[in-house]
Amino acid sequence: MGVPRSSYARSQTVSSDKRTPGGLLLAVVICTLLASVVAVLAFPGNSARGAATLPPNFAHSQVVGGLASPTAMQFAPDGRLFVAEQRGTLRVVKAGGTLATFLDISGRVDSAGERGLLGVAFDPDFSNNHYVYLYYTQKATGTTPAHNRVIRVTADGDRAVVGSERLILRLNNLSSAKNHNGGAIHFGEDGKLYVAVGDNASGENAQSLHNLKGKMLRINKGGTIPRDNPFYDQATGKNRAIWALGLRNPFSFAVQPQTGKVFINDVGEQTWEEINQGAAGASYGWPRYEGPESDSKYRNPVFAYRHGSTNTTGCAITGGAFYNPATRQFPSDYVGDYFFADFCSGWIRRLDAATGNVSGFASGLERPVDLKVSKDGSLYYLSRGEGADSVGKVRFTGA
Repeated sequence: MGVPRSSYARSQTVSSDKRTPGGLLLAVVICTLLASVVAVLAFPGNSARGAATLPPNFAHSQVVGGLASPTAMQFAPDGRLFVAEQRGTLRVVKAGGTLATFLDISGRVDSAGERGLLGVAFDPDFSNNHYVYLYYTQKATGTTPAHNRVIRVTADGDRAVVGSERLILRLNNLSSAKNHNGGAIHFGEDGKLYVAVGDNASGENAQSLHNLKGKMLRINKGGTIPRDNPFYDQATGKNRAIWALGLRNPFSFAVQPQTGKVFINDVGEQTWEEINQGAAGASYGWPRYEGPESDSKYRNPVFAYRHGSTNTTGCAITGGAFYNPATRQFPSDYVGDYFFADFCSGWIRRLDAATGNVSGFASGLERPVDLKVSKDGSLYYLSRGEGADSVGKVRFTGA
C-alpha cells in the first residue's frame, strides 16, 4: 500500500531510505518471501500480534475480514463503510460482515510497492450528487508513464455508475521509485478537496514549487484551483494547487469537524514520525529536517515520536482521526482528541489537542493502517498483513 514514509515507503526502496541494518535486512527478507505483503508495506521489524489491550470499560470486535491488502477506509455520509484495496477495488461493508464490490479498476491500477488505490472521499453534497472521489496510481501505457491521479465516480447504491468516471487531477509522472505516494484525500470544512502527496523518494521534490510531490494540495471539487491558495501567484499551472510543502510521505491526514483543523501524519526516515498541523503556505522541513527542529523557516510538528519497538515508539505513523462524532460514546475527556496509529508497533495513541498531552489507548493490534470514527462514536481501525486484512472497532462499554 502506499504506506507512510517510515515503514512501508522507506523499506520498499533500500537505496532511498536509510534504515538500521536489521530493519533493512528484514525488509529485504519480507520482499523475497512475502511479496503479497510487500505490495502493501515493506516494513522493518517487530510487527505487533496478539489480542488487543484497551483501557478499562472498552471492548473491541471484528467488523469484517476477508479484505485484500486494504489501504484506506471512509464512512459515506449515509453511514456505509467503504474500504479501498491496493489492487484497485473499492469495497462496501455490508451487514453481517459481508462485502460488496463498488468499483473494480484493478486492470489499470499499478499496485507495485506503495502504489495502488490509496484514498477515498465523499462529496460534502453526496446525498444529492452521489459523488465518490478516489486517488490511485495509473499504470504506464504506451508512452505515458505511471502517475497518480484523482478521479470522481457517481454512486448508485452499492455500485458505481458505469461511464460516470471523471478525471479531477492528474499528478506528475512518477520516477522508477515505487514508494512515497501519499494518497489520502479528504474534504475540508471549507468544501475544498485536500490531497496528500508523497515525495516519490526524492526529498528535493518536497521544497519545490515546480511539482506536486511532497505536498498537501487544495483544489475545488471539480478539479479547478482556488485563487486563494497560498502559492497561486508564485506557481504556475497545476502547481498552484500546492497548499503546504516539505512533506516526505503523508500517508494519512484528518480534518476535525466544525473547526476544520487538519492534522497530517508524515512517515519518517531514520528517527522520527510526525503529526503536523496543516496551515496554508507552511513548510514542514523535509528533506532539510526530520522531527522537531528550531529553524523558524519551517513549522514544527504538533507531536513527534522516535523510532523503536515500544508502546511509545514505532516506525510508521498511519491512520489518524479526531474524536468528534455526531453521537458521543466515549467519556467526555476524549472529545476533540486525536487518535493516531503506528503500523509496526501495532498501537493506537491519543493526543489531547487542548493540552498537547499524549497517552496510550490500544496496543497489540495487527498492523493498523487507517482509523475512522463512526457517527455512533465507535473507533474503527483498518488492519493489513498476512491473515489480518480486516476492519475492527473499539466501543465504550460503560463505566
